Amino acid sequence: YNTAAVIDADGSYLGKYRKHHIPQVGVGDKGYGFWEKYYFKPGNLGYPVFDTAFAKVGVYICYDRHFPEGARVLGLNGAEVVFNPSATVAGLSEYLWKLEQPAHAVANGYYLGAINRVGYEGPWNMGEFYGQSYLVDPRGEFVATGSRDQDEVIIGEMNKKFIREVRDTWQFYRDRRPETYEKMGQLLP
Repeated sequence: YNTAAVIDADGSYLGKYRKHHIPQVGVGDKGYGFWEKYYFKPGNLGYPVFDTAFAKVGVYICYDRHFPEGARVLGLNGAEVVFNPSATVAGLSEYLWKLEQPAHAVANGYYLGAINRVGYEGPWNMGEFYGQSYLVDPRGEFVATGSRDQDEVIIGEMNKKFIREVRDTWQFYRDRRPETYEKMGQLLP
């Protein structure tokens, strides 16, 4: 499994999240890519939210970010901030990097911390990991943004009262119609 451990401020282990969506994507001119279906099993622990000393935290890993269903479940489970650690290279989905995750934050009324590595990894040289880590607020506005080409820590302030304010303004949870979504998992493209 591709797994993230959640550690609280005092160092205690709160639990883990296992990545649900496993990519099978070729990139680069040498045929390298993210052939993760060969070495990762899909997650089987649901979408847990962890009550940390600072906030209720959810995790979504890398390729998961392309699927709004799990992002919604994290919000419904009480997440106030969702972290998405990623290892994504320039090209195929870079334009989605600053589109999808702010949309998840808006649709679910939470902060989202999008983390992406920088640089190149040999010997594969499948492309440049483009960094650009960021934190967005529940309105999808960028609170803090990292650079494209250097390792760094970005720091942004989170206002938990703002989460409630946004959720009370945009009643996306109240106005849901789950009874109309029953067959969603049965539909095929």
